[in-house]
Amino acid sequence: MQIRFDGQVALVTGAAQGIGRAIALALADAGAQVHVADIEPLAWATKQEAVGLRCHQVDLARRAHAHDLVNKVVASDGRLDILAQAAGGVRGQIGRPIEEVGEDDWRVIFAANIDAAFWLAQAASVPMRTNKFGRIINVASGAGLRPSLTGIQAYTAAKHALVGLTKQLSQDLGPYGITCNAVAPGFVRSNPTTERQWHGYGPDGQSRLIQSIHTRRLGSAEDIANAVVFLASAQAAWICGQILSVDGGRS
Repeated sequence: MQIRFDGQVALVTGAAQGIGRAIALALADAGAQVHVADIEPLAWATKQEAVGLRCHQVDLARRAHAHDLVNKVVASDGRLDILAQAAGGVRGQIGRPIEEVGEDDWRVIFAANIDAAFWLAQAASVPMRTNKFGRIINVASGAGLRPSLTGIQAYTAAKHALVGLTKQLSQDLGPYGITCNAVAPGFVRSNPTTERQWHGYGPDGQSRLIQSIHTRRLGSAEDIANAVVFLASAQAAWICGQILSVDGGRS
């Protein structure tokens, strides 16, 4: 099965590192014209491997900024076919007792993980409905299906919300030729946060985690990107409203 996106335009968020970066490179390698966005600087995008990607540093949790970004993509390339949303994360937080969580701690994680996803989907649905075609793929988490290994209450709640949003968007946008699905990654060492989490487990905790995975290995950012590429493809045209666990069998 050969997957190609020649002539299609994609927008990948959370692309400054890790999973988002891998998704952007995989889509570009398959022929898509790719725009990448992140609240953090896209330092890697100046390297030779990123030639052809169009970079946007923007706070997507703000509705006006998200809509403006989609408008820029459409103005530049005339269409938007694929929206892959990998922005999110724990915003530098660690697991704490519930009584220690403040309002700003709670809200910043929801802003990064769910607000941005909704505002971008809202904006992207307009050109996608016009073309009667679109693929929206949200990068959720195993924490959207069960309690999180991070122990961060807001992260678990926000990823559960993203799973719910995916299902609702599937119902709302499916009649217009737009599919919406999510990928729920298992533990992937893809950024400084997950590296700190991994080392925090210590040798015994690391061993227990790997033994809980059927394939007896951690995943990679490329494993997640491959699933996103499939869900964006023509071969996945009748897959809609689904949450695909990509976790080596741990779920």
